Amino acid sequence: MYLITVFGNLLIILAVSSASHLHTPMYFFLTNLSFVDICFTSTTVPKMLWNIQTQSKVITYTDCINQMYFFILWAGLDVFLLSVMAYDRFVAICHPLHYTVIMNPRLCGLLVLVSWIMSVFLFFCTSLGVYLSSAATQSSHSSAVASVMYTVVTPMLNPFIYSLRNKDIKRALKRIIGFQQCKGH
Repeated sequence: MYLITVFGNLLIILAVSSASHLHTPMYFFLTNLSFVDICFTSTTVPKMLWNIQTQSKVITYTDCINQMYFFILWAGLDVFLLSVMAYDRFVAICHPLHYTVIMNPRLCGLLVLVSWIMSVFLFFCTSLGVYLSSAATQSSHSSAVASVMYTVVTPMLNPFIYSLRNKDIKRALKRIIGFQQCKGH
């Protein structure tokens, strides 16, 4: 599942980067979401896989704090980017004639920047408190299942939900794969 998440999101980034007709606000935000999903999943899954392989659950305090910090950063950024993507679709549907004026490159960059800023300030303190206080009240099995669901399954499904069902992304991916096949022969 981790490899599908990383590979799927990298394909989205590659498809959008290589196809000039996909250089629009919607795909700009989708590329950022794909990058964040890779980072979000990579914050915890490699350590989890290492723990499974070595049968060890040991993590240093510093590594734990660093892992929590980046986990909360990427989770918050994920939420804000999904909100920005919703706003982008709102403008496209409700104000189609003004879309290019409203969703200009400057605003798109500003929305991503604000998402980054709102995610180290709003979520860091509250999430840290929730994680530290909930450790004693939940069973380890239910916590593990919940953790896998939002750290692995959701980022793995995002490429399928947001882009692989999209005709433009499919066309760009076919062109990339076709280009690679022609190049190999």
